[in-house]
Amino acid sequence: MLWGASLGALELRSEGGATRLRATFPYGAETELAAGRYEIIAARAFADRIERGEDIHLLAGHDFNRPLASRAAGTLQLRDTDAALEIEAEIDGGTSWARDFLAAHASGLIRGLSPGFRVHRGGERIERRAAGTLRTITRADLFEISTVTRPAYSQAQIEARAWETHQDRQPYRGPAYHLNRWRA
Repeated sequence: MLWGASLGALELRSEGGATRLRATFPYGAETELAAGRYEIIAARAFADRIERGEDIHLLAGHDFNRPLASRAAGTLQLRDTDAALEIEAEIDGGTSWARDFLAAHASGLIRGLSPGFRVHRGGERIERRAAGTLRTITRADLFEISTVTRPAYSQAQIEARAWETHQDRQPYRGPAYHLNRWRA
């Protein structure tokens, strides 16, 4: 299975006992995964499983033993557009890994998004360039989206907003980090 990520923005908002997560995973961003190896995820590359309504998970660090939300549980909604994959999730802090994710995010340690996918046969275009190779993923099965410390795309960043219950306080806007992610 290949892992990839793209430019993304993530918003967290606590209301009552659950935390609402909203994220945007834009398509079409190019990144250098390794020296001379570039990659782009094309618009709607993940549409197949999303449109069929198949179960997809939001995970902590690509670990299926640490789920944060899923479509089957009704806690993850995905909307695939030409511009981006839009993600909405409700995270219940009832598990230790959900509390760990929320604490790590609040501390600025987790700032990236990364999808877990498998490329379809014929679902990629390879282009030779003077500076290396460009791989454009046009069709892939999306199995999960993970919160990670180092996303594969250098443009990937997370914006967080922790909303206070007191009306006199302004929302916290954490710093945005540009991170690189190693590829498994």
